[in-house]
Amino acid sequence: MRIKMSWAAVFRLRQYVKANLWIMPMAGLVLGFVLAQWAVTAHSSDWTPSGWRYSATTATGVLSAIVGAMIALLGFVVTVGVLVIQQATGTLSPRYMRLWYRDRLQKAVLATFTGTFAFAFSLLRSIETHSVPDLGVTLAGGAVAVSLLLLLVYLNRFTHNLRPVAIADLVGRMGEEVFEHMAGSVRSSAPHPGEPAEALGGKTVVRATRGGAVQALHTAGLSAVAARHDCVFTVPHGIGDYVPRGAVLVEIRGGTSVPDHRQLTGLIALGPERTIEQDPAFALRVLVDIAIRALSPAVNDPTTGVQVLNHIDSFLTAVGRSPLPGRYVLADADGRPRLVLRGREWEDYLQLAVSEIRDYGATSLQICRRLRALLDGLLDSLPPVHHPAVRAEIGLLDAAVERAFPDPARRSLARTADSQGVGGRSRTGP
Repeated sequence: MRIKMSWAAVFRLRQYVKANLWIMPMAGLVLGFVLAQWAVTAHSSDWTPSGWRYSATTATGVLSAIVGAMIALLGFVVTVGVLVIQQATGTLSPRYMRLWYRDRLQKAVLATFTGTFAFAFSLLRSIETHSVPDLGVTLAGGAVAVSLLLLLVYLNRFTHNLRPVAIADLVGRMGEEVFEHMAGSVRSSAPHPGEPAEALGGKTVVRATRGGAVQALHTAGLSAVAARHDCVFTVPHGIGDYVPRGAVLVEIRGGTSVPDHRQLTGLIALGPERTIEQDPAFALRVLVDIAIRALSPAVNDPTTGVQVLNHIDSFLTAVGRSPLPGRYVLADADGRPRLVLRGREWEDYLQLAVSEIRDYGATSLQICRRLRALLDGLLDSLPPVHHPAVRAEIGLLDAAVERAFPDPARRSLARTADSQGVGGRSRTGP
């Protein structure tokens, strides 16, 4: 019996594979045993160079040391991972952990250690008084050298790239890439935002069979099913929204036949939390989390908040240069509307980016001045259609400064735009 997985199940499986820390190490373990058997077979062919000959005692000592060293290094990497979790959840953002779990270098280090362990252990079992796998012992030493090199690279990344500003740069770039990809796919599929669904009259709903956050949509699949049944699908929830079990997942209007509800639910991936694959606002959420944690009284690090605002500034500038209608209508090859999706408007991105940072950092000169510079820069770089929302945020910032700084001199200072928070070239707002 052939079991076909839905697109949503495949998506969730990919997410699991990307986030886990055991599949690559397990593959390294299996590969180590296989290579060890190959090394023993190659030794039996008696083509090993004379310089690669070892006594049984020497080979046993070397391989035993390698086995013990790999176990110790595995414990060290696990300890580093625990420290990362503690720092991320305490001073950064728990949401960042989804990105850290996917680090390929970390998985490569673990796979190399487990593979070297399995390789050395298998060779150790094959050593006899008059039979030593010389080639394998030499290769085991080379594997140790590679493991140490990867460990040094991993430590360099751990010490340099775990700083809040480095994480903000990584998350910001990922968010911009996801937004550009999503905006490009929507533009190519939705030549016109319209109101086709309501004009078709009767509505049939498909309800969620499980609860979860909307992680991704298979837009091409949904459009194809809608075209096959000559109807229009409306997804009332945006990417990142939490949908409780039994809530409306898809609305169907029109059509010559009724689509399979299980097929439709299989084209919308629900999971326990948001992902960044189709949700650039999730990257912005992580950036804001890092900034407001830096502004908490327990940390009191407004300079980190200013540095994060630099990357938020870059993200908002990229988002503001693209059309954001708030609603998209995806058409089929004949230009007939098939899928209506919710999108985020400019105001949504802007409020997410600055409102919480303004509230938590209202008493900080650095944050107020950097926010002013950010908003002034958006007025200079973005099209006029986005200006009203930016000016509204400037008004809210002025009100927050008014409440936080009763002294006129300090209030005037806090209202001065400064791209460095305090210390840069100051300029007055528009």
